[in-house]
Amino acid sequence: MNDAPTPQGSGQQLRAAAARALLPVIDAKGSLAALDDGGVAPRDRALFRALCYGVCRTLPRLEALADELLRSPFKARDRDIQALLLVGIYQLLYLRVPAHAAVGETAGAARLLGKAWATRVLNGCLRRLQREQSALQAKVDRDPCVALLHPAWLLKALRQAWPDDWREIAIANNTPGPMTLRINRRRVSREVYRERLLESGLESRPCEFAPDGLTLETPCDVKALPGFTDGVVSVQDEAAQLAVELLGPTLAPRPGARVLDACCAPGGKTAHLLEAFDIDLTALDSDAQRLTRVTDTLDRLGLTARIEHADATQLEGWETDCFDAILLDAPCSGSGVIRRHPDIKRLRRAEDITALAALQAQLLDRLWQTLTPGGTLVYATCSVFPEENAEQIKAFLARTADARVTTPDQVAWGRPAGDGRQLLPREAGHDGFFYARLEKARS
Repeated sequence: MNDAPTPQGSGQQLRAAAARALLPVIDAKGSLAALDDGGVAPRDRALFRALCYGVCRTLPRLEALADELLRSPFKARDRDIQALLLVGIYQLLYLRVPAHAAVGETAGAARLLGKAWATRVLNGCLRRLQREQSALQAKVDRDPCVALLHPAWLLKALRQAWPDDWREIAIANNTPGPMTLRINRRRVSREVYRERLLESGLESRPCEFAPDGLTLETPCDVKALPGFTDGVVSVQDEAAQLAVELLGPTLAPRPGARVLDACCAPGGKTAHLLEAFDIDLTALDSDAQRLTRVTDTLDRLGLTARIEHADATQLEGWETDCFDAILLDAPCSGSGVIRRHPDIKRLRRAEDITALAALQAQLLDRLWQTLTPGGTLVYATCSVFPEENAEQIKAFLARTADARVTTPDQVAWGRPAGDGRQLLPREAGHDGFFYARLEKARS
């Protein structure tokens, strides 16, 4: 079971808020990115987020159990009660919430949704789950999609892509990722900052592959991190930090190099590049709202970049051969970061992969034109699917005569995947990521 704060204040209001927040996600009309806890009492926000993320993470099993517990499905207008039932099931199975609170407060929350009639239904379903928990779970878990908490299409895709690893990937997807930090090497060494963490009561371990990374043994609020507001440290997964390592051979010997971080939001890699190298960086993204997060991040860290709001597949009027290095962190399925964004399992569809691969190809072709001869492009995704990764790079190389592969093969991280390297999500370790490094031939 996962630990969660003991509910305080109005437990019914908290659970009603969680049901309202979850409904658009369950109906595949919204995402957890829009999750707003502003209406929840500060003391209850940790539990609110635990409920929302936890329900999304375990949704296949919760929905299968709900089907077993209900005599007939709720009507379409009562989908909020369905969401409330899932919230109750999740508490009983996964949280250290007293059973009487999980049942009573969840059932009572139906009144706050304007449906007092559902109180009795929810109470009956949840009390039956208390009595028959083991038998009901054993029954629904006969379906491997339920047991592994993944939709059928996604489980099939993982098996096809990684026949020897698919089960471990699914298990890693179901385990919340660790909280990993990136030390601002301009401000402090990793060893010194680790000591500062320990003085604050926070234990950590050095990342295995990312030299600026520390993984906390126990996650905490960023406000508890020494020097966070002063730009000493940021939160970033170990796999995401490796982009800087791949660009190092190009940028370290070239102060003032012109660099483009395409599809840059929310700005973690942008900031890491500026912390690591003395470069002239342009940060570009097509989402104006997400670009504000890039600006906020750079302001906190005291870093400067040229911010551009533009579609990287268009870039009309942009010069050719104008960047010495490009980081293309391409839009993708997010299949390597499901543990951090569990709503992906509900929101993503099989047909999305084809559409995303087409977009990635457009981005590669257009951005390649802006790379100077002899320049380096690093292609990255947080995906584990070959269509977005190894197959994407293979197709690009086949149609691009002046591109050659420089992806290192003598590195400790990841595994060979075509002309790139693939990292699979690891429990208590890094996320799933793909990298390929390409060089443009000199004229």
